[in-house]
Amino acid sequence: MAHQINFNEKTGKHSFMSVKEKAWHNLGQIIDHYPTSSEAIKYAGLDYTVEKRNLFTFGDDTSPETEDNDVVMEWRVDVPNYYATVRTDSEQILGVVGNDYEVVQNRDAFSFFDAIVGGGDGILYETCGALGNGERIFITAKLPGYIKVGNDDLIEKYLFLTTSHDGYGSITAAFTPTRIVCNNTLHAALGNMSNCVKIRHTQSVQERLKQAHQVMGISNTMSDQLNGIFNRWALIHITDKEVLKLVQKAMAPSKEVLQKVIDGENMDEFSSQFLNTVEKVCEFAFSHPTQQTDTTRGTLFGAYNAISGYMQNVKSYKSEEAKLKSILFGNGFNKTQTAFHLCQQFERTGETQLILN
Repeated sequence: MAHQINFNEKTGKHSFMSVKEKAWHNLGQIIDHYPTSSEAIKYAGLDYTVEKRNLFTFGDDTSPETEDNDVVMEWRVDVPNYYATVRTDSEQILGVVGNDYEVVQNRDAFSFFDAIVGGGDGILYETCGALGNGERIFITAKLPGYIKVGNDDLIEKYLFLTTSHDGYGSITAAFTPTRIVCNNTLHAALGNMSNCVKIRHTQSVQERLKQAHQVMGISNTMSDQLNGIFNRWALIHITDKEVLKLVQKAMAPSKEVLQKVIDGENMDEFSSQFLNTVEKVCEFAFSHPTQQTDTTRGTLFGAYNAISGYMQNVKSYKSEEAKLKSILFGNGFNKTQTAFHLCQQFERTGETQLILN
């Protein structure tokens, strides 16, 4: 089951909601309007609660009074400092957590989002759902306004939030600009500022709300800066040969391979997997219809978009959850971050340079 969307046997529905457009898995409820947070929770089947419950096991004692030792006395033994997280509507165990772990209810995750924009005014919930048995939930919401590149490229501004009930991972909220024309999630690094905030399940509600506003600050700052950066890049010409070199450096699977690219070693020395990846990225860069706009064709913005476009639309993943994790936080994110830095260097110097640590 590659989609891993939770199926609620009581309701007979998948725990997923999408506005107007069907998702890649064609599951869940498609609605024709943008819901409020309370509506989205119900549409997506996220209106369940999770409890921490005591863990225990059974000890046994074989009675010495019987020759065959077949009399066994059992008693309950509590497991100290550990608890099970249990979904109360289905009694499914979602994970095992420590003493300090604090459950974040699904409704609180939406409240976190609402707090970012002051009570939900202007935020549009587009998708949300639960994975597995309901141990992980995710939400995507569109923010007001666009990043406009040139005359024909609009980039929508999204927030993505995910949290879990299994004890693995933090609450994570990320800013993810999405290029409308090809649904690319564009990740960009601005100085030392990350595009996401991670919050431990042990932190207080007040601390979460404080960091919620930090996410919005990141979104606003990145939107303003990316608007300027992408529009400059759309005016900078880059040759096909320079694009190839940028792609090779951005997609290098290791420091050793990157050093060989920097040193200009013969391409025959590289693995077929790396060469095939470079070829596919360049094919996307030079021939994909979304790369033929005035802002992308032969421009530095187009070169950067080729990396993110490959990771989003061409590369194969084991599952859609693996794809989501890669693009937002994993290898796909790192590759597009590297491409962003390379493009910044090209803008300053006319070359793509990387300094190996």
